[in-house]
Amino acid sequence: MKPNKLELSSVDRTQLNLEALYQIAPSCFTEVKDDKTGELRHVVNFKTLRQLLGDNAVEDADEMYQFTWPGKQEARREAARPITKTLRPVVEDSVDWDHTQNLYIEGDNLEVLKLLQKSYMGKVKMIYIDPPYNTGNDFVYDDDFAVSQDDYDLFAGDVDELGNRYRKNTDSNGRFHSDWCTMMYSRLMVARSLLTEDGVIFISIDDNEQRNLKNICDEIFGSSNFIAQLIWERAYSPKNDAKYISNSHDYVLMYALDLEKFTIGRLPRTEEANARYSNPDNDPRGVWKASDMSVKTYTSSCDYKIMTPSGKIVEPPAGRCWSLSAKAFAERLQDNRIWFGPNGDSTPSIKRFLSELKYEGMAPTSILFYKEVGHSQEGAKEVVSLFGNKGVFDGPKPVRLLERLIILANLKSDSIVLDFFSGSATTAHALMKMNSNKNFQCKFILVQLPEEVNDTKKEQEYKNICEIGKERIRRAGKKIKEESPLTTQNLDTGFRVFRLADSNFEEVKKAPGEYDQSQLDLFLNNVKSDRTDLDLLFGAMLSWGVQLSLPMTSEEVDGKMIYSVNDGDLVACFADDITENIVKAMADKQPLRVLFRDSCFARDDAKINVFETLKQLLDWSEEEAIKNIKVI
Repeated sequence: MKPNKLELSSVDRTQLNLEALYQIAPSCFTEVKDDKTGELRHVVNFKTLRQLLGDNAVEDADEMYQFTWPGKQEARREAARPITKTLRPVVEDSVDWDHTQNLYIEGDNLEVLKLLQKSYMGKVKMIYIDPPYNTGNDFVYDDDFAVSQDDYDLFAGDVDELGNRYRKNTDSNGRFHSDWCTMMYSRLMVARSLLTEDGVIFISIDDNEQRNLKNICDEIFGSSNFIAQLIWERAYSPKNDAKYISNSHDYVLMYALDLEKFTIGRLPRTEEANARYSNPDNDPRGVWKASDMSVKTYTSSCDYKIMTPSGKIVEPPAGRCWSLSAKAFAERLQDNRIWFGPNGDSTPSIKRFLSELKYEGMAPTSILFYKEVGHSQEGAKEVVSLFGNKGVFDGPKPVRLLERLIILANLKSDSIVLDFFSGSATTAHALMKMNSNKNFQCKFILVQLPEEVNDTKKEQEYKNICEIGKERIRRAGKKIKEESPLTTQNLDTGFRVFRLADSNFEEVKKAPGEYDQSQLDLFLNNVKSDRTDLDLLFGAMLSWGVQLSLPMTSEEVDGKMIYSVNDGDLVACFADDITENIVKAMADKQPLRVLFRDSCFARDDAKINVFETLKQLLDWSEEEAIKNIKVI
């Protein structure tokens, strides 16, 4: 046997859906012969599936509740469609490449999300995004990635260096809302698969698309997993030139992947909240506050008279009854948990002790007041202060707002936080501050299209938003460490930069007769001439489901370089003429996966020999070797 080719495309979500359906309804699957290959493949027998669903299936009902728009079906297909692009490492733009676990990725976020699926599916605890608000002026992604020359001419200046097309979405466009919904739907469908079982997503939005976004999220995440529509007070003073209403708020939609498995983070108790508790009777259980003992819901067993210590008879207020039965009241009275006021003649109330609260901290509220989480001008000032009185970015969210959302997400000490509309990188700034305060090691993944800065800022040194975002992380990390040098020695303020690019490999799907003589070497070496070993290594990590933040080392054996990811999670060599010493050195690392370049082997017998040697040295079965040894 010889090693097989590594599958280099992103996840095929259609196949994922089939696998998930097979787990719960295997009886609806059958086999058919593929018309092109002649091989048998598993398919769904829709008639059987409908029988399994009984009356709970519908296709053409005259009336049914649904949310749709022109382009929705294509958005679904686009979310499921695999791609063959890759992420190229940009070491020179990175900070602390060898040690950091944070990622900054430049490129269209839909394609990046697809590429991240194998490595990060079910691994992300929190997602925050601040997408375009669709005001008619904001940036909108266009998901037609195959840009023709005619398109280029038509949208001159609106194609980035990677061929991604972007444009403004004005309200004169007949698909004003549809284009925005299509853009969001496909991205959220892919992003959902990255969340952990107890994961949560926050999405900032305004009134223009709030209703549509809520409908989209109800469909993708399930209305039962809706947590809250938070209201952020983004402005601290009214605009007197407003034609009708001075709008002072935006929204943050909050959904869990599975509400039953999500536990919300609670806010630290404030001095103001604690001041509501006192101990006027010197109760040994500590401070407490009085709680009304009457309720609206009437129950006859809870309607009775009570004599106060002063001898006064009291009854429940009109239309109400006590919250305790007579027996329960007597038990609490005996336990000194009923308060009749300092003179013993007040309507009874229940003593609630601070030490006995069910939850630690305070329950968060749905209104995010600017005094607590900052306003839009605070966010702008934070960026200005980092960049030296230069307004390099419009509309950044304040760090305190992201800190509040991070608290609500209830992160673990090593959670991953994803922001795929990262803008000025407020998410990274806030997460680094949280890590420094809690001694956590949470990691961020930021994704941003390299959109050019607006015309008013053309004179600045940052040519696009990615340059601003990366520089902000550098400066914010430095500032956090300078402000707390004793407690931030091990704080990770670095990040590895990756850039979305076309495949590392030349297209060789043509028949041999379609190539001229000069192109025949593609069959021997199909790697593009500008690609490095690191390009191939990280491309393979994406394809094999290995996380891009893992540490890596390299060593030279017989003049050839061997790469090891995370002490053997993946060991690779891309050099020609693999020697026996190289194979033994790779096996000594006790790898989980082994990778070679196809051109490493001059003949098939050399490839087979290496395969058999590794299988013997690692004590792998034939099945294990076929699974774990690949070539690209």
